[in-house]
Amino acid sequence: MTAVDSLPPSDGRPELLVLRAIKLGDLLVAVPALHALRRAFPDHRITLATTAWLAPVVELVPDVDVHLAQHGLDHPVGAPAGAIDVAVNLHGAGPESSDLVAALGARRVIGHADPTHGFDGPEWPDAVHERVRWTDLLRWHGIDADPDDVGIARPAAPPVADGAAVVHVGAFHGARHWPTDRFADVVRGLQERGLDVVLTGGADDVERAAAVAQAAGTAPGAVLAGGLALQDFAGVIAAARLVVTVDTGAAHLASAYGVPSVVVFGPAPPEAWGPPATGPHVVLTDASVRRGDVFAEDPDPALLAIGSDDVLAAVDSLGVTDRSAAR
Repeated sequence: MTAVDSLPPSDGRPELLVLRAIKLGDLLVAVPALHALRRAFPDHRITLATTAWLAPVVELVPDVDVHLAQHGLDHPVGAPAGAIDVAVNLHGAGPESSDLVAALGARRVIGHADPTHGFDGPEWPDAVHERVRWTDLLRWHGIDADPDDVGIARPAAPPVADGAAVVHVGAFHGARHWPTDRFADVVRGLQERGLDVVLTGGADDVERAAAVAQAAGTAPGAVLAGGLALQDFAGVIAAARLVVTVDTGAAHLASAYGVPSVVVFGPAPPEAWGPPATGPHVVLTDASVRRGDVFAEDPDPALLAIGSDDVLAAVDSLGVTDRSAAR
């Protein structure tokens, strides 16, 4: 699927447009709502207005028919006024997103309460999980939705690494940077437990991944950071035996594929962004020392409170390792 700049010509179906213009994790927590919208509007063409670089993952969400490139909220959505039958605001409740949705002139608007434009909806809730926020929104509008319905399709291409323990060392901001020496301790522990380990991250995480690999005595070929296209990254997560990560898109992909994961949380509360409680996932954090500044350049104390022994104990609790393989 390619992100397009403007709504393509009609294919004869009524148009439903969803606004959700943020990053990978933000897209994945909206997947349960997208599934629900497809069930509720089976005869509509569903367009998702979101960030263009997410196209490889949007392609894995079968509910979406069209990916409309939307780079933030500082420009209009690329759809002509009056073309949209149903507009859904899964982005927020502030004037920036509300004004963009209102400008579409849709017959029906699904969103939170917007008295400025006269749209009905629930009041914006503060202390709620992001998946629940959007599924509760749909329920208020009469659409059944399950916040744990997080699954997406697997990439068609064979995975670059199959059955590995994926240790994701990357994060957009320093507030989520768990120390490299602790990652290295975890990698050594996973190898001692008989697991093959690969290290993932973005282009900015190559040096961190290399430092972890060197400290852990891992072969250079185990470093995949900076070398995977987004759908290849999703494929590695989907085929993984285990994922160890901080609170990033890698954690949300592990949830989407039901892959056992250990997720170390720092500035963001797991009550708002954590994996489904029904899945094979362990969350580690210390809320008592959380600073909560997601844009800080130094690690959040809630992250630093978690040691490598804590992570390895959580791995053992998931039952995914085979100690005999190391003997």
